[in-house]
Amino acid sequence: MQVAVRALAGNWDLGYALDKHIISSVYLGKDEHGHDRFDNTRSEPGEALFKLKYRNDWMQVQPLAEQLRISLLPLLPDVGLIVPMPASVERPRQPVTEIARELGRLANIPVFETMVVKTAAPAGAPQLKNLTSKDEKAAALAGRFAVNDVVTNAGQWNALLLDDLFYTGASMEAVCAALRTYPKIGKIYAGAITQGRIS
Repeated sequence: MQVAVRALAGNWDLGYALDKHIISSVYLGKDEHGHDRFDNTRSEPGEALFKLKYRNDWMQVQPLAEQLRISLLPLLPDVGLIVPMPASVERPRQPVTEIARELGRLANIPVFETMVVKTAAPAGAPQLKNLTSKDEKAAALAGRFAVNDVVTNAGQWNALLLDDLFYTGASMEAVCAALRTYPKIGKIYAGAITQGRIS
């Protein structure tokens, strides 16, 4: 898989994505329902992620996890555990959780799927998908993530916080802030399959 690793800026110690999600996009006009149409050319990780998330092609999990192991883990010193980002959309199987499990298996690193949980939105709160700016999303996400004490060993570990598609980083920053309150977490690294357009 061809990648072009990109640094991710945020409140974590280090962060990287395998590549941009979309390399080029050509506007094709509106469809019969008035929706904009685009001809998108995705990066190789972007195409694999698209097939996984939107075509339920679970065969993409292993190559994506292997690429994370090869391209990102060497950039992140002493990862002790992996934490998948809580999903924003309910699915029977969560792509980011499946990738985290496979990466943990390949790299022999424990994965803690329930370390971070998303709490219910207050009544009347706007849906994240309807918010456009990072500041709006950050305000809506403040205090929405809780950390469970699931590490039974004494000590402190560096955590890889893993997401599939990184846009503004508001959700990842909110989870990172929550993880900073957990005494068993040392450094926090952000990892993503792809980076989308930053708004």
